[in-house]
Amino acid sequence: MLDQMFALLQGREVAPYGEESLRVCVAALLVEAARMDDRFDAAERSAIERVLTERFALSPEDTHKLVAAAELAVDSSTQLFRFTDSVVRGLDVADRARIIEMLWEVAYADGVLAPEEDALLRRIAGLIHVPDLERGLARQRVMRRLGLR
Repeated sequence: MLDQMFALLQGREVAPYGEESLRVCVAALLVEAARMDDRFDAAERSAIERVLTERFALSPEDTHKLVAAAELAVDSSTQLFRFTDSVVRGLDVADRARIIEMLWEVAYADGVLAPEEDALLRRIAGLIHVPDLERGLARQRVMRRLGLR
């Protein structure tokens, strides 16, 4: 698993849109959302780890490795396309909407939605072809779950 993650980070060929590279791309989008307000605090990290563990049925150790790989991927990338393209090609519409829901969970992890986070989620939703209605419904589900409404 780590070999493919590092290959992805270095821009080398990996199995196209394989599960492992897809995981790194999803995690990278979550890390990007957490960093958007210039803070990556413990609540956001915890939310990322929780949603990744649930979505991909990972062990705590694999989750930590995945987050570390995602942070490296974000640090070495200047654009979202590499990550969003993998999500579009690797997941159907329902799963892409679930990714948006995961992103809302990270954005609201600190209890406050920064305008930059909202703009990023709108941008990512467009890039992964999740309609505005579904993006809004995902946000409402997360807000209810977190008791923010």
